[in-house]
Amino acid sequence: MFMYNDVIMAGFGGQGIMVIGNLLAYAAIVEDKNVTFLPSYGVEMRGGTANCSVVIDERDIGSPIVGRPMSLIIMNRPSLIKFEPRMKPGGVVILNKTLISPDVSERDDIDLLALDLNAIAETSAGNVRLANMVALGAYVEKSGVVAVASVSAALKDALNPKYHKMIPANQKAIEAGAAAARG
Repeated sequence: MFMYNDVIMAGFGGQGIMVIGNLLAYAAIVEDKNVTFLPSYGVEMRGGTANCSVVIDERDIGSPIVGRPMSLIIMNRPSLIKFEPRMKPGGVVILNKTLISPDVSERDDIDLLALDLNAIAETSAGNVRLANMVALGAYVEKSGVVAVASVSAALKDALNPKYHKMIPANQKAIEAGAAAARG
């Protein structure tokens, strides 16, 4: 039975970290779960660091702050170096092996799934900029925190209306990430 889950998503600004954090939060709302979304930006507009935490629970959430995450979605090496040491043993890590060698991880007590997110995004949706959606699909499939269908259902609410024409491509990328996580 699902109770509590938290995840930190991190990468460079412009990689869509806040978009997938917000989307996961909306997917939890679709499933009538309690959720918090806490964004954090570096000082740079693009290319700086960006991370967010999402806490999902069936009960009330006491704090949106995640000190020792259960799960990580990591899009770049600086984020891996920063967040992996804080992670709880046994947690799930989705790693963008397009930019990070999986052997950089120093943990043997985590469930590490290293995927070539850019290649999967290009192949499945025709756009490498959807690597974030591939990562989210893989995370949702691997963790079971929400259903993949709930993520797709939340796209219309989570995305800016000017990007609604991209919903089918986003759905393909999410599904491809889930398929990659299934193996």
